[in-house]
Amino acid sequence: MRDIYGTQHLALQDAFDTRSLADAVGQIIVQSEIADEHKSFIETRDMFFLTTIDHRGYPTCSYKGGTPGFVKVVDNKTLAFPSYNGNGMFLSIGNITANDKVGLLFIDFETPHRVRVHGTAAVDSNDPLLVDFQGAEMIVRVTITEIFVNCPRYIHKYQRVQTSRYAPQDGQPTPPPQWKRIDALQDALPERDKGIAETLGGTITPEEYGTLVMKGEA
Repeated sequence: MRDIYGTQHLALQDAFDTRSLADAVGQIIVQSEIADEHKSFIETRDMFFLTTIDHRGYPTCSYKGGTPGFVKVVDNKTLAFPSYNGNGMFLSIGNITANDKVGLLFIDFETPHRVRVHGTAAVDSNDPLLVDFQGAEMIVRVTITEIFVNCPRYIHKYQRVQTSRYAPQDGQPTPPPQWKRIDALQDALPERDKGIAETLGGTITPEEYGTLVMKGEA
């Protein structure tokens, strides 16, 4: 467990007289495997935050959303989640292919409650789990290094309103995103996406798309 603390952490712990406390807390909460209570919590989440490291050393934090169960606990050392269609930048997935260190933060804003995960990730566009996730282009598997519950006292309570209509769901078609209507992007869209603007009512300007975003209609 001590590996979770580097010299920079120990220096701060000493400065604030919390080294003994940090050791005690770490011994209690930090685990190297997914316990049953972690499994039930993770597999009922419909969102989480993913951190990856890019080629410049910058950490990238990304929101990942789906329907409850879109993160699957494969075994006590492995979890998996789908990579859905995005904006074509592949920031998180690209980062993982170059640097496999990742962090995941699962939050329940209604209870509130949260679980943090550190691990190493791998991406596979032929993973057998693809059949379990409608709309998935790739599967990311994370091998657990550390998993632990964090104190929820600073988590503000929010009530869940509804599932995003863009979250892939079994037996239902997933609508195309409004941003693929932006006029300045039409020539850059891959062939499979050309024609989407017409099916959604025609092209729009970036400003019009911004208005849709601010109105919650994007």
